[in-house]
Amino acid sequence: MEYQTGMLVESRAGHDKGELYIITGITDGYVALSDGRLKPVDHPKRKKPMHIAKKADIPALLAEKLTQGMPLTNEDIKRVIKLWRSENV
Repeated sequence: MEYQTGMLVESRAGHDKGELYIITGITDGYVALSDGRLKPVDHPKRKKPMHIAKKADIPALLAEKLTQGMPLTNEDIKRVIKLWRSENV
């Protein structure tokens, strides 16, 4: 699976199994994950791609910021995760 910055993913392994994250970066065989709360943008969680599952493509709010070259904020990430949870209960 090809992951991209901004995708919404779910942890499939580890103590955080089932948690939702936004991919904030991809380096050296790892993806950087942030939830805007416990794992903020400036201290993302690192996970191997095989330990995550894609839940949604890049949400419109984040896609707009990424195409403009603007950095993602913790507030943006929290908002996207909250909206996704409310729509997919």
